[in-house]
Amino acid sequence: MMNFCGLLTEKKEPVPLKSIDAQLEVRDHVATLVSTLTYENMEDKPLEAVFVFPLPGDAAVCHFSAQIGETHIVAEVKEKQQAQEEYDDALSSGQQAFLLEESEQSPDIFSLKVGRLPPGESASIRLEYVTELAVQADDGLRFCLPAVLNPRYQPQGSEGPSVQVTSVPASLVPYSLSFSAQVSSPRPISKIESSCSLEPLQYLNADQTKATVKLGGGHKFDRDIELLIYYKDAHQPSAVVEAGQASAKPGSLMGDPVVMVSLYPEFPQSVMSSRAACGEFVFLVDRSGSMVCSMNNSTPQETRISSTRDTLLLLLKSLPMGCYFNIYSFGSSFEHIFPKSVEYSEKTMKKALEKVEKMESNLGGTEILRPLKHIYSQACIPKHPRQLFVFTDGEVRNTKEVTDLVKKNADSHRCFSFGIGEGASSALINGMAKEGGGQAQFITGADRMQPKVMQSLRFALQPAVEDISVSWDLPKGVSATVLSPPITAIFQGQRSLIYAQLTGPSSEEADGSVTVKYSLAGHPSQNQLHFNLKPAEDSGLTVHRLAARTVIRSMESEERTRRRHQDEKMKKKVVELSIQSGVSSCFTAFIAVNKDSSQAVQGPLVRRNVPTVMANLGLAPQRARVSLRSRLNNSKAMSKRSFTRLGSRPDNWSLCMENSGSYRHEEPIDYNGAIGSWEDVSALSDDDEQPHKDPLLQLVSLQNASGSWMLDEALAAVLGKTKEEVEKAKPELARNKMWASILALIWLHGFKMDAKEEWELLAMKAASWIKAQNAPCVSECVEAGNKLLGCSMKKEALGL
Repeated sequence: MMNFCGLLTEKKEPVPLKSIDAQLEVRDHVATLVSTLTYENMEDKPLEAVFVFPLPGDAAVCHFSAQIGETHIVAEVKEKQQAQEEYDDALSSGQQAFLLEESEQSPDIFSLKVGRLPPGESASIRLEYVTELAVQADDGLRFCLPAVLNPRYQPQGSEGPSVQVTSVPASLVPYSLSFSAQVSSPRPISKIESSCSLEPLQYLNADQTKATVKLGGGHKFDRDIELLIYYKDAHQPSAVVEAGQASAKPGSLMGDPVVMVSLYPEFPQSVMSSRAACGEFVFLVDRSGSMVCSMNNSTPQETRISSTRDTLLLLLKSLPMGCYFNIYSFGSSFEHIFPKSVEYSEKTMKKALEKVEKMESNLGGTEILRPLKHIYSQACIPKHPRQLFVFTDGEVRNTKEVTDLVKKNADSHRCFSFGIGEGASSALINGMAKEGGGQAQFITGADRMQPKVMQSLRFALQPAVEDISVSWDLPKGVSATVLSPPITAIFQGQRSLIYAQLTGPSSEEADGSVTVKYSLAGHPSQNQLHFNLKPAEDSGLTVHRLAARTVIRSMESEERTRRRHQDEKMKKKVVELSIQSGVSSCFTAFIAVNKDSSQAVQGPLVRRNVPTVMANLGLAPQRARVSLRSRLNNSKAMSKRSFTRLGSRPDNWSLCMENSGSYRHEEPIDYNGAIGSWEDVSALSDDDEQPHKDPLLQLVSLQNASGSWMLDEALAAVLGKTKEEVEKAKPELARNKMWASILALIWLHGFKMDAKEEWELLAMKAASWIKAQNAPCVSECVEAGNKLLGCSMKKEALGL
């Protein structure tokens, strides 16, 4: 009997994928990734290997080729049904064929088929994509190579076939991964960080503008590979002009030059320091079963839902008086705390916090569409712009339906989205923020959710930028056709990207400029960038492909809108541009057939599903009580231990477990009829041991909606004092609330500066309340507070 060295599927079948080698090249803020996947058939029958895997949702897949022995085949982009038929015909006639296609439900899932690989043969598949890197709050550029593909929940009645995925826990992944990155920029590279183990950064030149880094040994496959790249200077506006493809038709997107413009608007400090005292803040929280899972392996007691609860506490305490708010939560059903958004006050804040404290991940599946529709059906409140904050682990299949709904309502709100945990769908999280004119954030590895969310709240409290327009000043005879969707939102320090096709004759010595005008807090503002029309060297067709990807995504969205009217024109345009540019779309696929093979591959074809990584979603200890019940006659309920080991959401999935410890996700079934469904992942019972509460969160929980604190035993305990000690140190003329609030501010500035991002907004609210009291003894209170707490804070540093 053959020994397959442990590379087996859940049915103890050999896995033909042996290794993945990923090589990343970053030029400033644009990344190109080339992955080489090596397959080997160790069986005695020809194989079809199927691998379903994640890619970044905004990637432009632009190359797919195969190497079999001495034969090199470059795939062509063709209309999807035609490509599928060619693939099937090739297999039927004994030819080798390769097919790469994007999921119809979500642009961040791809399926790769390696068809009719002969016994004993190997094949190397080369896959290439380009993408822009997102700017983070700390000015880092984020690249993520998704390694984790969590099961996606498909709501009942949603359209389209589901993607069949075979997943295994990270410890059982049967293939190896190597990863290296080369980074270059006009500015020096200061550091590269990662949630994974990296070898030391190596600079390739004296001015440190080129560097390389590799993934360290022993990668566990329990997380996505995330790189954060930092340059020494803040991001600068730039424009890259790229020459058209010589073989393409002049006047077409690929035949003409294309310019990529990157702008980083800087707003006046006077505007940035003013916070809007109005707005409707709607928080939408995922309470599906998978939210019970740990945030990361280093702090298993902190679950996704518990971290979300803590974040909601900070958000509610940081809201300005006079605004409106509401909190929705969803799973298979949805709930809201108030029938409609209510004015923020002490009473409404307390009621909301009481509900938040009881929130658990016990609502079943991940049906986000229905609560979104309900939110959008609510009338907007005049002079209170709606700001929607969405918290989810992003495991849905109807991604395009969700992002289309956000886009449809983009004029009535801004959407800030947060992807929680490994494997959150980048297409969903980025898509909602992009269509909703907000910002997307991902919380992975050891990231804390709170600072990222509070940074988005600061953006939401900035005055909205209105009346945005783009104008061009180009040499005579040259015109610009903007390819990007209109800019709908501009945030301080965040990049705005514009792609434009340049038509007409121009000298390489000529210059042009682009101007973005907008209204900020009622004041007209503008950002202008001058650039040279000389094409960049060695950029290949990267800019053209990114521009084509942008146009394709816009047209796909338009096609979904027109689909109800049986309008096929837009689909035809997508297919034409996809084929012309060599960039994948949901209506096309890459197809390669080995027509050079001298003889057909004989024998019955055996299908092998290559497992992808499922995140390590083990339940946090002492955080959940699981109730399991078999719904089928003559079948045994899965044990509690089995589900804990599985760590995967049972929402609407049938889960089959074999002795190998691998799990197969089949077609969706009714949640209520699932084998061993989690009827209730309930809260800790009263006699369970409660985790120790963070002193910062204790202090925050004691703050009033107005920004003040009460002088009581609870506050004294957080300060490490008795109530008597605090009362005795109070200046004679100081009122209790004033004294308590100044003590809280001194404690925050004196002992919690490392978490300033989390409490800065609520401290500003406290300082505003103190100043509004016009009390004569503020300086005396600060002096006495410093003495009591052993600090030396200046009144000005406290914002007083």
